[in-house]
Amino acid sequence: MHVPDGFINAPVSAAAGAVAAAAVAVSLRGARRELAGAGTGGGTGADRTAPLAGLVAAFIFAVQMLNFPVAAGTSGHLLGGALAAILVGPYTGVLCVSVVLLMQGVLFADGGLTALGINISDMALTTTVVAYGVFRLLVKVLPRSRRSVTVASFAAALLSVPAAAVCFTALYALGGTTDVPIGKVFTAMVGVHVLIGIGEALITALTVGAVIAVRPDLVYGARDLARPLELRTSPLATTASADPAAPADPAADAPDPAPAPAAPRRSARRLWLAGLAVALLCAGGLSYYASSSPDGLEKVAHDKGLDTRTAQHATADSPLADYSVKDIANPRLAGGLAGVIGVAATLAVGTGVFVVLRRRKAAAAAAPVADAPAERG
Repeated sequence: MHVPDGFINAPVSAAAGAVAAAAVAVSLRGARRELAGAGTGGGTGADRTAPLAGLVAAFIFAVQMLNFPVAAGTSGHLLGGALAAILVGPYTGVLCVSVVLLMQGVLFADGGLTALGINISDMALTTTVVAYGVFRLLVKVLPRSRRSVTVASFAAALLSVPAAAVCFTALYALGGTTDVPIGKVFTAMVGVHVLIGIGEALITALTVGAVIAVRPDLVYGARDLARPLELRTSPLATTASADPAAPADPAADAPDPAPAPAAPRRSARRLWLAGLAVALLCAGGLSYYASSSPDGLEKVAHDKGLDTRTAQHATADSPLADYSVKDIANPRLAGGLAGVIGVAATLAVGTGVFVVLRRRKAAAAAAPVADAPAERG
């Protein structure tokens, strides 16, 4: 659903860019809290959250290369807003998808540069807000279990895709550059993206289900499943203390034993390596077998005449344009290498952004302590 340059006029594109900039600014502030260890465990997982968020961005980039057929002559691909929001949080999720869209537009000429604000508003903001809202609602009403998280993930992802189609239709109604009845655009866009939403839901549910099966503590949307530690006393000890005739216990006046040591923190390295391997496999190998049919927006644009004023992409001459390395004759090798480069670049940029945010949050939290006046004796 990458909107190219020329579909939407300049004023609406500029307004969407302002909305996208505001959303990213708000998400930067919110992501600092999420990356600082929001959720179960407090700040104990902060040092691993940022690399995982970068991995989520790289994974979304890779899976977006796997177009799947949804109808005759039409394909679809993952948008990723629901997946990112559930795995790493809604604010961080907006940033994850935004990083993906930026890398796709700059390096691969996918999605217009003047339309970047439209794509962020549509594919990053709308999908994440709708998906996470639906997800949280369902998690509250469904039984408290891992299966409920997976079911809620499926429904949230399913609804997020047609919601993005509605968002595009609204933007087109405000600033479309061609004279096409908006009713036809709405019907075609929502119809095909309901089908694409099924594929999005399956990918999201399978991914969330796989992660939650091995490391539920790393799934932001499943943070409520962790139960707090409860200290229970023996029933026999309670009975004995309640019996006044019971002999005095010499150890009754002994000092309380030292608390049990906390459980060792589990490393997320294996999950990170496994996720990176899957992303590289998808982008570097499986992408060759992806559907070559146009995606939902491209198909609707061609059938309804929305693309008559499409402008040439500013980076159309990029050596990675169209997800293929130029000057490499073998299309399989050229596409696979471009995918690997894209995963690496997205992982590096995404991780860098999230590490900086996490460190700034940690520095801000430490500042009041450092500035506090010394206690006078």
